[in-house]
Order: sequence, then structure tokens, then C-alpha cells
Amino acid sequence: MFDDLLGNFEAQQEQMQQQLASISVNAEAGDGAIHVTANANRTITNIQIDPSKLDLSDTEQLEDLMMVAINRVLEAAAAKEAEASQSLLQKMMPPGMGDLGGLFGK
Repeated sequence: MFDDLLGNFEAQQEQMQQQLASISVNAEAGDGAIHVTANANRTITNIQIDPSKLDLSDTEQLEDLMMVAINRVLEAAAAKEAEASQSLLQKMMPPGMGDLGGLFGK
């Protein structure tokens, strides 16, 4: 019984990872100077820099804006991942236990 449950969990977890890879989140910094895209697996998939909104010789500003945009997009990706994880756990619970029986409150 537990082998079936564990195997099912592993299969659903793999499916969730594939689903997370298809969810895209975006963030920006510096009024659109830096745009960063990631997937819900927290993998950066694209970075765009608008040189018209930056002084590219100011490396400290560029680094700071990159860090802000990357942290924002990773935070958004983590939120999407948490939503998907919660959904997976609810699907695995027996009927009527979708909220873990109120274990964690509301």
C-alpha cells in the first residue's frame, strides 16, 4: 500500500516539476530598465536590459538593479511553486481532508 502511495507521489511530483517549468513569471527593476523572466522551478529563463534607461558605465547601478529584478522574479516563482505544491497535497488527501483536516488552521 505504501509503495503504491510513494510511487504515485513520485509520479505526481515529477508531473508537477514539468508543470512548474511551463509557468512563467516576470519581474522588473529600474522602471523597466531590467526585465527578468523565470519559470516556477525558479530557473531564470531570460534577462533583458534596456540600455536607454541605464548608464551602462555605472556597473554598481546595473548590478543593484539586476539583483533587485532577480530577487523579485524568484520570489514570484516561489509563490507559484507553493501554490502548485499545496494543490498537489490537496489532491493526495482522502476526501474531506483537502485542508489537512484543519491541521494548519486558516
